[in-house]
Amino acid sequence: MAQRNTVLALAAAVILSVAVSTQSFAATERGDRSVRPGPQLVDFDGAYEPGTLVVKTSERRLYLTLGNGKAYRYAIAVGEPIRQWSGESWVSAKRANPDWRPTARMRNANPSLPSYMPGGPGNPLGVRALYLGWSEYRIHGTTKPWSIGTASSNGCFRMHNSDVVDLYERVHVGAPVIVLR
Repeated sequence: MAQRNTVLALAAAVILSVAVSTQSFAATERGDRSVRPGPQLVDFDGAYEPGTLVVKTSERRLYLTLGNGKAYRYAIAVGEPIRQWSGESWVSAKRANPDWRPTARMRNANPSLPSYMPGGPGNPLGVRALYLGWSEYRIHGTTKPWSIGTASSNGCFRMHNSDVVDLYERVHVGAPVIVLR
């Protein structure tokens, strides 16, 4: 009996070890470095005006610059590699509980998508959205918080809903947005 319990304990330890290693590997593969919600005050190098949003897709992080070498850092999901983009834009609008209209490209790829979804529970844009320039891209919440830290969107930048609410309150329409790879 003691030998059976020892074997069971050893098997449980091996299974737990593999599970932890697999989770750690998956997080590393996603580029996931602490994707917990909440802005982090960090040192930030760059000659950006305070209030500028700097997205670093390779880090899967969004920075809200504060000036004096500081920024708030947020974990994000970025576009799939084929849909990633870089350049300059601006926050052209802000919406609480935004409606969602999938693009024609998205509906062609997935015909089961609705043509329109009102804001509210289940809406893929989450609880807030910041629209970028004249484009179809946004910084928005998500109904898929496990995607934060991944390259899985259609080109938008997803955030934890609590983070996008925080950012929404800190950013004004017209704020510059710089997207770097």
